[in-house]
Amino acid sequence: MAITKTLVDDKLEVVGDFKDLQIRTATVIKEDGTELSRSFHRRVLHCVSSVKNADDSWTHTDTDVSGESTEIQGITSAVWTTTVKNAKKAANEAA
Repeated sequence: MAITKTLVDDKLEVVGDFKDLQIRTATVIKEDGTELSRSFHRRVLHCVSSVKNADDSWTHTDTDVSGESTEIQGITSAVWTTTVKNAKKAANEAA
């Protein structure tokens, strides 16, 4: 009798003007190959995060996806162009 737990990014969606990546991860519990339960966790990756400094300047940091799956890295590489990142920075500063 073997019980296994598997994490699978089962839904990836690119949404919005700044190409945010919505990720749904399924946690699947199986016993002897028969699925006992499945639960979901959702998260969103943004191409850039921005912080306004005390001197009113801005610090923009590109999102590090090096710890993500190769599939997620490929998607972000394709959709997070310099144009998209610059637009996101401008929108963050305007907010």
